[in-house]
Amino acid sequence: MQFHLIEQKNNDKSPEIFHEEKDRFKVLNVKNETLKDEKYFLQLHHNYIQLYFCQNGECSASFNMEHCKIDLTSDESSFIYFKDVPSNLLYQLKPNTELSIILIPLQHFHSLFSAEENYFFNFENIKMGKPIIEKKPTNPSVKVILHQLFKQKMNKSLKSLYVKGKVYELLSLYFNISDENNSEQCPFMANEEIVSQIKHAKDIIIEQMAFPPTLEELSKIVGLNIKKLKMGFKELYGMPVFTFLLHYKMEHAKKLLAIDGNNVNEVATQVGYSTSSHFIVAFKKKFGITPKQFTKQEINN
Repeated sequence: MQFHLIEQKNNDKSPEIFHEEKDRFKVLNVKNETLKDEKYFLQLHHNYIQLYFCQNGECSASFNMEHCKIDLTSDESSFIYFKDVPSNLLYQLKPNTELSIILIPLQHFHSLFSAEENYFFNFENIKMGKPIIEKKPTNPSVKVILHQLFKQKMNKSLKSLYVKGKVYELLSLYFNISDENNSEQCPFMANEEIVSQIKHAKDIIIEQMAFPPTLEELSKIVGLNIKKLKMGFKELYGMPVFTFLLHYKMEHAKKLLAIDGNNVNEVATQVGYSTSSHFIVAFKKKFGITPKQFTKQEINN
Protein backbone atom coordinates (compact mmCIF):
# COMPACT_ATOMS: atom_id res chain seq x y z
CA MET A 1 0.00 0.00 0.00
CA GLN A 2 1.40 3.39 -0.97
CA PHE A 3 1.83 6.23 1.48
CA HIS A 4 -1.24 8.46 1.68
CA LEU A 5 -1.34 12.18 2.26
CA ILE A 6 -2.46 11.39 5.80
CA GLU A 7 1.12 10.23 6.45
CA GLN A 8 2.25 13.78 5.83
CA LYS A 9 -0.60 15.33 7.81
CA ASN A 10 0.16 13.15 10.83
CA ASN A 11 3.81 13.94 10.47
CA ASP A 12 4.53 17.66 10.38
CA LYS A 13 8.30 17.12 10.27
CA SER A 14 10.35 17.27 7.11
CA PRO A 15 14.12 16.96 6.68
CA GLU A 16 16.07 20.16 7.15
CA ILE A 17 17.69 21.45 3.95
CA PHE A 18 21.27 22.11 5.01
CA HIS A 19 22.32 23.46 1.62
CA GLU A 20 21.04 23.52 -1.95
CA GLU A 21 22.76 24.22 -5.28
CA LYS A 22 20.03 24.59 -7.90
CA ASP A 23 20.07 21.78 -10.49
CA ARG A 24 23.19 20.31 -8.86
CA PHE A 25 22.46 18.86 -5.44
CA LYS A 26 20.58 19.15 -2.15
CA VAL A 27 22.10 18.34 1.22
CA LEU A 28 19.64 17.45 3.98
CA ASN A 29 20.28 16.62 7.59
CA VAL A 30 17.84 14.88 9.93
CA LYS A 31 18.45 14.66 13.67
CA ASN A 32 16.29 12.97 16.25
CA GLU A 33 17.52 14.29 19.59
CA THR A 34 14.40 13.16 21.45
CA LEU A 35 13.79 10.02 23.50
CA LYS A 36 11.17 8.59 21.12
CA ASP A 37 11.04 7.48 17.48
CA GLU A 38 10.36 10.21 14.93
CA LYS A 39 9.10 10.21 11.35
CA TYR A 40 9.98 12.60 8.54
CA PHE A 41 8.21 12.86 5.21
CA LEU A 42 9.67 14.07 1.89
CA GLN A 43 8.19 14.14 -1.59
CA LEU A 44 10.42 14.28 -4.66
CA HIS A 45 9.07 15.55 -7.98
CA HIS A 46 12.15 14.82 -10.09
CA ASN A 47 14.58 11.95 -10.65
CA TYR A 48 17.29 12.01 -8.01
CA ILE A 49 20.25 9.87 -7.13
CA GLN A 50 19.88 9.45 -3.36
CA LEU A 51 22.78 8.92 -0.96
CA TYR A 52 22.11 8.19 2.72
CA PHE A 53 24.63 8.30 5.55
CA CYS A 54 23.60 7.17 9.03
CA GLN A 55 26.11 8.94 11.27
CA ASN A 56 24.61 7.88 14.61
CA GLY A 57 21.87 5.56 15.84
CA GLU A 58 19.42 3.56 13.71
CA CYS A 59 17.05 4.64 10.95
CA SER A 60 15.14 3.46 7.90
CA ALA A 61 14.12 5.01 4.61
CA SER A 62 10.92 3.80 2.92
CA PHE A 63 10.17 4.47 -0.73
CA ASN A 64 6.49 4.86 -1.72
CA MET A 65 5.55 1.70 0.19
CA GLU A 66 6.53 0.83 3.77
CA HIS A 67 7.74 -2.66 2.85
CA CYS A 68 10.09 -1.17 0.24
CA LYS A 69 12.73 0.21 2.56
CA ILE A 70 16.32 0.05 3.71
CA ASP A 71 17.52 -0.06 7.31
CA LEU A 72 20.73 1.66 8.33
CA THR A 73 22.75 1.70 11.53
CA SER A 74 25.62 3.93 12.61
CA ASP A 75 28.40 4.21 9.99
CA GLU A 76 26.35 2.59 7.24
CA SER A 77 25.47 4.29 3.96
CA SER A 78 23.22 3.56 1.02
CA PHE A 79 22.99 4.41 -2.68
CA ILE A 80 19.41 4.60 -3.96
CA TYR A 81 17.85 5.20 -7.35
CA PHE A 82 14.19 5.04 -8.44
CA LYS A 83 13.02 6.46 -11.74
CA ASP A 84 9.42 6.86 -10.47
CA VAL A 85 8.25 10.41 -9.83
CA PRO A 86 6.78 11.74 -7.73
CA SER A 87 8.38 9.68 -4.98
CA ASN A 88 7.11 9.70 -1.41
CA LEU A 89 9.86 9.08 1.11
CA LEU A 90 9.35 8.27 4.77
CA TYR A 91 12.31 8.39 7.17
CA GLN A 92 12.00 6.78 10.60
CA LEU A 93 14.68 7.63 13.14
CA LYS A 94 15.35 6.02 16.50
CA PRO A 95 16.31 8.31 19.43
CA ASN A 96 19.74 9.97 19.15
CA THR A 97 19.99 9.30 15.44
CA GLU A 98 21.49 11.53 12.74
CA LEU A 99 20.83 10.87 9.05
CA SER A 100 22.50 12.88 6.29
CA ILE A 101 21.08 12.85 2.76
CA ILE A 102 22.48 14.01 -0.56
CA LEU A 103 20.10 14.28 -3.51
CA ILE A 104 21.57 14.74 -6.99
CA PRO A 105 19.39 15.33 -10.07
CA LEU A 106 19.91 12.49 -12.51
CA GLN A 107 21.02 14.76 -15.36
CA HIS A 108 23.71 16.39 -13.23
CA PHE A 109 24.85 13.02 -11.91
CA HIS A 110 25.39 11.80 -15.48
CA SER A 111 27.57 14.83 -16.16
CA LEU A 112 29.90 13.98 -13.25
CA PHE A 113 30.97 10.52 -14.41
CA SER A 114 32.23 8.81 -17.51
CA ALA A 115 29.79 6.24 -18.87
CA GLU A 116 32.62 3.94 -19.95
CA GLU A 117 33.05 2.05 -16.68
CA ASN A 118 31.77 2.61 -13.15
CA TYR A 119 30.12 -0.83 -12.96
CA PHE A 120 30.65 -0.62 -9.19
CA PHE A 121 27.71 1.74 -8.78
CA ASN A 122 25.53 0.27 -11.54
CA PHE A 123 25.93 3.08 -14.05
CA GLU A 124 24.22 0.99 -16.75
CA ASN A 125 21.21 0.33 -14.50
CA ILE A 126 20.79 4.06 -13.97
CA LYS A 127 20.88 4.72 -17.70
CA MET A 128 18.18 2.10 -18.26
CA GLY A 129 16.02 3.34 -15.39
CA LYS A 130 16.39 0.23 -13.26
CA PRO A 131 15.91 0.66 -9.48
CA ILE A 132 18.98 0.40 -7.28
CA ILE A 133 19.16 -0.11 -3.51
CA GLU A 134 22.69 -0.78 -2.25
CA LYS A 135 24.07 -0.60 1.27
CA LYS A 136 27.66 -0.65 2.49
CA PRO A 137 29.84 0.46 5.41
CA THR A 138 30.80 4.12 5.30
CA ASN A 139 34.42 4.55 4.27
CA PRO A 140 36.53 6.25 7.02
CA SER A 141 37.58 8.96 4.56
CA VAL A 142 33.91 9.66 3.77
CA LYS A 143 33.18 9.92 7.51
CA VAL A 144 35.87 12.59 7.79
CA ILE A 145 34.24 14.59 4.97
CA LEU A 146 30.80 14.26 6.56
CA HIS A 147 32.16 15.59 9.84
CA GLN A 148 33.80 18.54 8.08
CA LEU A 149 30.68 19.22 6.03
CA PHE A 150 28.32 19.55 9.00
CA LYS A 151 30.60 20.62 11.86
CA GLN A 152 32.95 23.15 10.27
CA LYS A 153 32.00 26.76 11.07
CA MET A 154 32.22 28.86 7.91
CA ASN A 155 31.76 32.51 7.05
CA LYS A 156 28.30 32.85 5.48
CA SER A 157 29.75 34.28 2.27
CA LEU A 158 32.03 31.22 1.88
CA LYS A 159 29.56 28.50 2.87
CA SER A 160 28.34 27.76 -0.66
CA LEU A 161 31.88 27.34 -1.99
CA TYR A 162 32.92 25.20 0.98
CA VAL A 163 29.88 22.90 0.85
CA LYS A 164 30.15 22.49 -2.92
CA GLY A 165 33.77 21.41 -2.62
CA LYS A 166 33.04 18.96 0.20
CA VAL A 167 30.07 17.38 -1.58
CA TYR A 168 32.08 16.69 -4.73
CA GLU A 169 34.98 15.42 -2.65
CA LEU A 170 32.57 13.11 -0.81
CA LEU A 171 31.16 11.79 -4.10
CA SER A 172 34.61 11.04 -5.49
CA LEU A 173 35.55 9.12 -2.34
CA TYR A 174 32.21 7.31 -2.06
CA PHE A 175 32.41 5.91 -5.59
CA ASN A 176 36.16 5.28 -5.53
CA ILE A 177 36.08 1.86 -3.77
CA SER A 178 36.58 -0.64 -6.57
CA ASP A 179 38.27 -3.97 -7.00
CA GLU A 180 40.12 -2.42 -9.96
CA ASN A 181 41.41 0.59 -8.03
CA ASN A 182 45.19 0.50 -8.34
CA SER A 183 45.88 3.78 -6.61
CA GLU A 184 44.84 2.94 -3.05
CA GLN A 185 46.18 5.37 -0.51
CA CYS A 186 45.35 5.73 3.13
CA PRO A 187 45.98 9.00 4.94
CA PHE A 188 46.04 7.18 8.29
CA MET A 189 48.80 4.72 7.37
CA ALA A 190 52.25 6.16 6.80
CA ASN A 191 54.12 2.85 6.79
CA GLU A 192 54.38 1.83 3.12
CA GLU A 193 55.51 -1.68 4.05
CA ILE A 194 52.28 -2.28 5.99
CA VAL A 195 50.23 -0.83 3.13
CA SER A 196 51.99 -3.25 0.75
CA GLN A 197 51.26 -6.21 3.07
CA ILE A 198 47.58 -5.29 3.27
CA LYS A 199 47.33 -4.93 -0.51
CA HIS A 200 48.91 -8.38 -0.73
CA ALA A 201 46.22 -9.69 1.63
CA LYS A 202 43.55 -8.22 -0.65
CA ASP A 203 45.08 -9.91 -3.70
CA ILE A 204 45.17 -13.26 -1.88
CA ILE A 205 41.50 -13.27 -0.85
CA ILE A 206 40.49 -12.25 -4.37
CA GLU A 207 42.60 -15.00 -5.97
CA GLN A 208 41.23 -17.56 -3.49
CA MET A 209 37.70 -16.19 -3.19
CA ALA A 210 36.08 -19.62 -3.48
CA PHE A 211 38.11 -20.97 -0.53
CA PRO A 212 39.69 -17.97 1.20
CA PRO A 213 42.15 -18.40 4.08
CA THR A 214 41.08 -17.57 7.61
CA LEU A 215 42.22 -14.30 9.15
CA GLU A 216 44.83 -16.17 11.14
CA GLU A 217 46.15 -17.90 8.01
CA LEU A 218 46.07 -14.66 6.05
CA SER A 219 47.98 -12.76 8.73
CA LYS A 220 50.73 -15.39 8.69
CA ILE A 221 50.99 -15.34 4.90
CA VAL A 222 51.41 -11.55 4.67
CA GLY A 223 53.47 -11.23 7.85
CA LEU A 224 51.14 -9.05 9.93
CA ASN A 225 49.49 -9.82 13.25
CA ILE A 226 45.71 -10.16 13.12
CA LYS A 227 45.02 -6.85 14.89
CA LYS A 228 47.17 -4.83 12.46
CA LEU A 229 45.70 -6.70 9.50
CA LYS A 230 42.09 -6.06 10.57
CA MET A 231 42.61 -2.39 11.48
CA GLY A 232 44.81 -1.64 8.48
CA PHE A 233 42.52 -3.37 5.98
CA LYS A 234 39.50 -1.44 7.24
CA GLU A 235 41.39 1.86 7.04
CA LEU A 236 42.68 1.16 3.55
CA TYR A 237 39.52 -0.30 1.99
CA GLY A 238 36.82 1.14 4.24
CA MET A 239 35.44 -2.22 5.43
CA PRO A 240 36.53 -5.44 7.17
CA VAL A 241 38.36 -8.13 5.19
CA PHE A 242 35.44 -10.47 4.60
CA THR A 243 32.93 -7.67 4.03
CA PHE A 244 35.21 -6.47 1.24
CA LEU A 245 35.44 -10.00 -0.12
CA LEU A 246 31.65 -10.36 -0.11
CA HIS A 247 31.23 -7.13 -2.09
CA TYR A 248 33.89 -8.26 -4.54
CA LYS A 249 32.34 -11.71 -4.96
CA MET A 250 28.92 -10.23 -5.70
CA GLU A 251 30.33 -7.82 -8.30
CA HIS A 252 32.35 -10.65 -9.87
CA ALA A 253 29.26 -12.88 -9.87
CA LYS A 254 27.31 -10.18 -11.68
CA LYS A 255 29.97 -10.06 -14.39
CA LEU A 256 29.90 -13.85 -14.75
CA LEU A 257 26.10 -13.93 -14.98
CA ALA A 258 26.23 -11.38 -17.79
CA ILE A 259 28.36 -13.78 -19.85
CA ASP A 260 26.44 -16.27 -21.98
CA GLY A 261 26.70 -19.84 -20.75
CA ASN A 262 27.19 -19.09 -17.06
CA ASN A 263 24.22 -20.34 -15.06
CA VAL A 264 23.43 -19.59 -11.44
CA ASN A 265 24.80 -22.87 -10.05
CA GLU A 266 28.10 -22.48 -11.92
CA VAL A 267 28.53 -18.89 -10.77
CA ALA A 268 27.65 -19.78 -7.17
CA THR A 269 30.39 -22.43 -7.18
CA GLN A 270 32.96 -20.11 -8.76
CA VAL A 271 32.51 -17.46 -6.09
CA GLY A 272 32.57 -19.95 -3.22
CA TYR A 273 29.00 -20.91 -2.35
CA SER A 274 28.37 -24.60 -1.66
CA THR A 275 24.64 -24.15 -2.31
CA SER A 276 23.00 -21.91 -4.88
CA SER A 277 20.27 -20.93 -2.39
CA HIS A 278 22.79 -19.15 -0.15
CA PHE A 279 24.24 -17.39 -3.18
CA ILE A 280 20.80 -16.25 -4.34
CA VAL A 281 20.04 -14.75 -0.90
CA ALA A 282 23.38 -12.88 -0.84
CA PHE A 283 22.96 -11.62 -4.41
CA LYS A 284 19.43 -10.35 -3.78
CA LYS A 285 20.52 -8.62 -0.57
CA LYS A 286 23.27 -6.82 -2.49
CA PHE A 287 21.42 -5.87 -5.70
CA GLY A 288 17.72 -6.09 -4.83
CA ILE A 289 17.00 -8.74 -7.47
CA THR A 290 17.73 -12.47 -7.81
CA PRO A 291 20.47 -13.77 -10.15
CA LYS A 292 17.78 -15.21 -12.44
CA GLN A 293 16.02 -11.84 -12.66
CA PHE A 294 19.35 -10.19 -13.40
CA THR A 295 20.16 -12.60 -16.26
CA LYS A 296 16.69 -12.05 -17.75
CA GLN A 297 17.28 -8.30 -17.70
CA GLU A 298 20.62 -8.78 -19.45
CA ILE A 299 19.02 -10.95 -22.14
CA ASN A 300 16.20 -8.44 -22.71
CA ASN A 301 18.69 -5.61 -23.02
